[in-house]
Amino acid sequence: MTHAQPAFFIGHGSPMTMITDNPERRFLETLGPLLERPKAILTITAHWESQGTTRISEGEFPRTIHDFRGFPQELYDMQYPAPLAADLHDKVLELAGDIPVRGDASWGFDHGVWGVLRPLFPEADIPVLAMSVNHSLSPEQHLELARRLAPLRREGVMIVGSGNVVHNLRLYHATHGTKPDWAVAFQDRITAAVIANDHGALTQFTRDDQAAANAINSGEHYLPLLYAVGARLPEDEVGVFNDSIEGALSMTSYMLGDPSVLNKVAAPIAA
Repeated sequence: MTHAQPAFFIGHGSPMTMITDNPERRFLETLGPLLERPKAILTITAHWESQGTTRISEGEFPRTIHDFRGFPQELYDMQYPAPLAADLHDKVLELAGDIPVRGDASWGFDHGVWGVLRPLFPEADIPVLAMSVNHSLSPEQHLELARRLAPLRREGVMIVGSGNVVHNLRLYHATHGTKPDWAVAFQDRITAAVIANDHGALTQFTRDDQAAANAINSGEHYLPLLYAVGARLPEDEVGVFNDSIEGALSMTSYMLGDPSVLNKVAAPIAA
């Protein structure tokens, strides 16, 4: 390992991204082979929510979870049989310290995990550890947990937050086919804050901030972003890719580390 592994936040969007022809998935499929192969991957997934304690996956080969309804059978047939990153499991428990984290064998690798890892690493041969979004933590505590986990990147662990910056299913159908002004404005300011490493702008929103209320909505798809930001290392630069908005859903993604590899894939998708 010549340098630290990157930290990512990847917009995973609809499960249909996995079986339709779209530039976002194609970008990930092309990016994967260009990345230095990690020893393990820690994925913080919007689709695993917990209270009180942050959960991490257990079991030799966690099951593939199809946590959605009403989609084509092709999606339910997809599997991602990656092995559990057992050594990483123990290391996360150690680094978390007094922030409550415990193992949980009842879940597995949900769409937030395989929806981003399958395009990047389709062979499913890299050990993976999934982590839940613990709603009992404040945004600042999510950032602190990420900061404690950041040293893993120097040990060959890729950290991947999986969610969406703008994610509001209630408004999605009404805004389908458009780029609402509020969504564009919110996405742009979050991108600026990620680049500037402005934690306050990423965690503090006023009561009258309607754009933030619309975009973050229930919060679980936004919070994984804080793990990529919180795991930032001093030498990191930020790259933006898959920068697209469809109604009340953005696919905008970030790479923290050496983002020059993104230029080898293709020109960024215009917002």
